[in-house]
Amino acid sequence: MLCAISGEAPQVPVVSPKSGSLFEKRLIEAYIAENGKDPVNGEELAADELIEIKTQRVVRPRPPTLTSIPSLLSVFQEEWDATVLETYTLQQNLAQTRRELSTALYQHDAAVRVIARLTKERDEARDASVLERVETTQATLAKGRRKRPIPEGWPTGDAISEYKPVESSEPLYPGGHTLAVNNTGELALVGGPDGLAGVYSLPQKSVVQTLKIDGAVTDALWAGDKAVIGSATGSVKVFENGNEVVSFSSHAGEVTAVALHATGDIIASVGVDKSYVLYDLSQNRVITQIFTDSALLSVNIHPDGHLLAAGGADGQIKVFDIKTGAGAADFTMSSPVRSLVFSENGTFLAAATANSTTVSIWDLRNGKETKVLDIGGQVNSICWDYTGQFLLTGGPTGVTVQQFNKSAKEWSEPLRSAVPAVAVSWGSAAQSIVALNEGEHSWAGNLPVFFTNSYRCTFITFSKFT
Repeated sequence: MLCAISGEAPQVPVVSPKSGSLFEKRLIEAYIAENGKDPVNGEELAADELIEIKTQRVVRPRPPTLTSIPSLLSVFQEEWDATVLETYTLQQNLAQTRRELSTALYQHDAAVRVIARLTKERDEARDASVLERVETTQATLAKGRRKRPIPEGWPTGDAISEYKPVESSEPLYPGGHTLAVNNTGELALVGGPDGLAGVYSLPQKSVVQTLKIDGAVTDALWAGDKAVIGSATGSVKVFENGNEVVSFSSHAGEVTAVALHATGDIIASVGVDKSYVLYDLSQNRVITQIFTDSALLSVNIHPDGHLLAAGGADGQIKVFDIKTGAGAADFTMSSPVRSLVFSENGTFLAAATANSTTVSIWDLRNGKETKVLDIGGQVNSICWDYTGQFLLTGGPTGVTVQQFNKSAKEWSEPLRSAVPAVAVSWGSAAQSIVALNEGEHSWAGNLPVFFTNSYRCTFITFSKFT
């Protein structure tokens, strides 16, 4: 019979009543003194509980001095016993650690699976909520969009033909080239290459907020009271009351344009990385990112909210189903599509290419190009009014308004002004036009005189003389 610790025949054998194992007395007593347990099964064990076994053995001689070989052998035996005991303890600890690690890994794997399932269910619930909002908005707006009456007091072509530049701001924001006017027509959002954007109060003729961006401002819009700004560094930043609320960095390159969905809390951005991204501002998260086959330069969302149009550097206008991301239509232009916008009645899509003097009008009902408007000068910015009658254009040679007569199916030009503009927008209820200009100017009577060697921008408001 061998000791359970040393694996050798014990000189003083004892038995543990807890495990029934045989041990060398001095080894088991040393183990109990240190651990207080049976080394085999881990149960509590005291030295006085050990049971000695009587065996016949030769009486050992008296211990010799350490200078003798028997004495050295005894010392070596004791060292060996200690080493064996330590090894046995380490083996037990290793086995226990392996069991604990196995249990921990199993629990971790189970937790990861639960988290993954809950995350998937959460994302599916969020996506279902977004999809429901898009579908509800589309059903509500599409029902009466084409038959809705023109709001009372909306300007006619004759009234717009009398619009003149009546006031101008002090020069501000060097190089400003993006413009967005909020729903009230009182606040204008403008930004430029210096990494700053400003909220300008049109009634007060002053900057009320300055927003710091991480790169050149490439496009901007209002989502209710929130200012949404795209930058050349690839970020889309959202500000509220002058404070940054959230920043998205889904694009691997410059953000070229941003657009607002009809829900008011979903926005889209496009970039040179050949993708468009949808964001949910109600939860400050990315909804989806869809990649195409060319860099995207412009974007707009159908007023019903079911289609997204993106203008590519390859001259293609790609129309997507916003709920699925699937392609719905493609329109071919002659060069990179720099600006595009759906008409508010949901019937037309207007688009202008880089350095072009024309605006193409596409009929969404049949997918055909029904009209090419020759503006007579480069077009930088286009904007429909709420009724879908008037298309506002702006460029270095001036500002124009093109009018579509639905009953006669004819186009006319009620307004042409020589005031240059890098961006244009309708004011509240189309009672005015706001233009952003790159040059400082002075007034000569009611006409502005521009100094085009300046790099600062100026707001100019067009309306009827009062």
